[in-house]
Amino acid sequence: MEQIITPHWIDGAAVHTIAAGSIDPATSAVVGRFAAGGVPEAQACVAAARRAFEASDWPLAPRLRQRVMLDWAAALRPRVDALAELLTRENGKPLAASRGEVLGSISEIEYYAGLTRHIPGHVLEPEPGVLSTMTREPAGVAAVIVPWNAPGILLVRGLCPALAAGCTTVVKPAHQTALFNAALLDPLLRHPQIPPGVVNVFAETGHDGAKLLATHAEVDVICFTGSTAVGKEIMRAAADTMKKLSLELGGKSCAIVLPDADIDAVAQKLAAGVTIIAGQQCTAVRRVLAHADCFDAMKAALAKALDALAIGNGLDDGIAMGPLIDIPSRDRIAAQIAKACEQADEVVLRGTIPDRPGAFLTPTLVHHQDTHAFFMQEEIFGPFVSIERFEDEAEAVQRANHTTFGLSASVWTNDGAAGLRLARALRNGTVWINEHNKLFPEAETGGFRQSGIGRLHGYDALADFTELKHIYQAPGVVARG
Repeated sequence: MEQIITPHWIDGAAVHTIAAGSIDPATSAVVGRFAAGGVPEAQACVAAARRAFEASDWPLAPRLRQRVMLDWAAALRPRVDALAELLTRENGKPLAASRGEVLGSISEIEYYAGLTRHIPGHVLEPEPGVLSTMTREPAGVAAVIVPWNAPGILLVRGLCPALAAGCTTVVKPAHQTALFNAALLDPLLRHPQIPPGVVNVFAETGHDGAKLLATHAEVDVICFTGSTAVGKEIMRAAADTMKKLSLELGGKSCAIVLPDADIDAVAQKLAAGVTIIAGQQCTAVRRVLAHADCFDAMKAALAKALDALAIGNGLDDGIAMGPLIDIPSRDRIAAQIAKACEQADEVVLRGTIPDRPGAFLTPTLVHHQDTHAFFMQEEIFGPFVSIERFEDEAEAVQRANHTTFGLSASVWTNDGAAGLRLARALRNGTVWINEHNKLFPEAETGGFRQSGIGRLHGYDALADFTELKHIYQAPGVVARG
């Protein structure tokens, strides 16, 4: 695939600049090359999006918006296998996971296409003959900054509600997965009915263009998925222009295991939750809280399940976990894990860097009871998990909620009432019962506290890309009697 060269897409046309290489994290081979830009390209994208919002029919034409998105989804279906392979080559995740992500992305596009023609307002009559009409209108130009860990789903869950609402857009993909995002977007960008400037795309190897989006007065919405630290930078940068923000940020997801759970079966699912995208997902399992009656069994079963995972090139059969995104990231995460192992009460399973090419790192499991430790509070974005003991439900909730994050959690039990009690008490935007990492286009996701602002997926995502307008009129009433 070394022949792949992807351009920027600005105002309905391909724009070429000096190209940078995209690297396979499993082999360090060059997958292809993408046009690398920065501030000039970002400025051109914003200007094109603003022109399209002000001058085209896109914000006013829900049937057109629906047709374009349905056609985009249909055009992607014959390309699922090729897109999945490209995603694995750029990102490293197992091929089955990549295929699932591509299919999930298509499903999400179809979901928002379905909503496009039903974005209702409402009318009140607060006084006789006085009508207050509330309309939900597109917010304007939306910038969608896409990370590399799930670049299909995390692109469409921001771009599609923006398009459904009638916004025009600027997409800034992560450079690590710029080729995949370009291939996923290609049928949309080249759709014969989409007005020029509705969707603009630029890539960069740095961050200058993305920073411009956060401060630009002509950008009305920023949709960002990434770390809490960067989310805070975006909030500060966006303050002067008072942009709408849709931010899904870091997490420190807990899994609470009650003693009636099937420990061996739960261990298998938690191991998958720990190592999803090599632990590089904000909803990955970071902490396991096991009741004292099952703590020893849970610790042993989880260590066994993690140790048994097949780790290797995501294109190979039977691989459960691929490499991290690149070698510098792998080395940084390995250093954090080593520091955590020095401070933990017990190192149950120590991860290693395998003697092979690529950005591989095996999983680590530690036992620690002090929730104040840095590795119990900070998100370590790799295959690392801690396990701790609790005595009762109140202690489990206290431990789980001792965090600045609040993105997701899970509860594992055969007692339905206990599962619901704990789910209600946890301060998280999503709580799964007897599952982890189950996400759907129809179900809103987002974080409490420092895990974010707003919601993506589901109907409520439209709120992040619309403004509510009150129109007053007083036509009066026909004389009575």
